[in-house]
Amino acid sequence: MNRIFITGTGTGVGKTVTAACVTEALQADYWKPVQTGLAEGTDTNTVKSLLSNHISVCHPEVYALEEPASPHLAARLEHTIIEPGKILQQLNSFPTDRPLVIEGAGGLMVPINEEMFTLDLIKEMNAGVIIAARNYLGSINHAMLTARMLQHTGVPVMGWIFGGDWHSNEEDIIRWSGIPRIGRIPQAEAVGKAFISEQAQLLSRPLYQLLQ
Repeated sequence: MNRIFITGTGTGVGKTVTAACVTEALQADYWKPVQTGLAEGTDTNTVKSLLSNHISVCHPEVYALEEPASPHLAARLEHTIIEPGKILQQLNSFPTDRPLVIEGAGGLMVPINEEMFTLDLIKEMNAGVIIAARNYLGSINHAMLTARMLQHTGVPVMGWIFGGDWHSNEEDIIRWSGIPRIGRIPQAEAVGKAFISEQAQLLSRPLYQLLQ
């Protein structure tokens, strides 16, 4: 499965760092089709700045919106409608023989437009999912809701990548969800190329095994 969608159990759980590590590990291409909050910069530029390999291509966004809000609200404020067809058209223009890491906005039930959620878009993309998660108060609930929603809708789940400080909650989430852990990305004071490269090396073997 060459299309890997990075979703999160919520906002701020480390999707972009996870996406950078997976992209570097596989020397994959990277794509975030919908970016909001342009004043804070783009995740595409962040990932590009963190990669060390010269093979990965970071594709441009289909929609880049100013408001730091869910895609449907940011688009509404700019009098724009996010059309999934345009996103899928760009996706289908990418090389099929290259692994592609796709980063979503927030979690599964973040609305893309007035009718469609991120989960619906993932299904249209025929992508496997990696769930980025970290420990915080309420994280078990968010993690299990994410896992159950993916399992209920039949979306293939590749595994968890946990971030931040280790907590025993991780082992419980793995056991209850039945979804394996691919790896974990520890908390870092500074995230730069060296850190991403180091974590990518640790993730590369389990990721390549999942793609076989």
